[in-house]
Amino acid sequence: MRYELSDEEWTAIKPMLPNKPRGVPRVNDRRVLNGIFWMLRSGAPWRDLPDAFGPYTTCYNRFVRWRRAGVWAAIMNALAAAHDAAVQMIDTSIVRVHQHGACINRNKRQCMGRSRGGMTTKIHAVVDTYGLPVRIALTPGEAHDNRLVGKLLSRMKPGSMLLADRSYDADWIRELAIKKGAWANIPPKSNRSEPICFSPYLYRARNRIERFFNRIKQCRRVATRYDKLAANYLAFVQLASIRLWLGANESTS
Repeated sequence: MRYELSDEEWTAIKPMLPNKPRGVPRVNDRRVLNGIFWMLRSGAPWRDLPDAFGPYTTCYNRFVRWRRAGVWAAIMNALAAAHDAAVQMIDTSIVRVHQHGACINRNKRQCMGRSRGGMTTKIHAVVDTYGLPVRIALTPGEAHDNRLVGKLLSRMKPGSMLLADRSYDADWIRELAIKKGAWANIPPKSNRSEPICFSPYLYRARNRIERFFNRIKQCRRVATRYDKLAANYLAFVQLASIRLWLGANESTS
């Protein structure tokens, strides 16, 4: 069936899954994961999960339970630990919140906000030299792009180059990069009075983070936010990122 894990992908992800040495054996992990990845790519409601993956309640409960246990974040961090740190690229992407996901009170606590496109969520991401995700976070759609820069770049390594667009042209961001031993190659805003060092040639590589957003938005559960809870939506973004890492590792092995 489409979207299922290949043998190589399953072999890579299986050791990262939680163990259950006692009690009643749980339902087959690979079948459940395939069901969750089917949900991720198709964007269908949980109740429409095909019977081949078992009861939809099993897949949903496993998805939520492992999200609460930090399993999805841990897998992504384990895969991203081997990233190429020569270049770090940071950017954001806006996602429209579906009407079924925007029907709870206090939306700002769930990273939803009003913007020109209606109710939206903003994905903040840092990718490596090859456009593979290193860190992911969410904010309401109207939040400024550089709101989470300090958090997302806290692990930036010395000797790396930071690529970002003009919305990140701020002295404090350049100073942060210098403190980390990195160089910020960011195009200057039109109102900047003092000249800065900027390479248009090196800046061309920044399109890889744009391609990253395009790739994860091939997953309909990411391209449109159907989830009421920010934690569940972030988990789907992490799962899309995990799939990119698994595919990249499979192609190089």
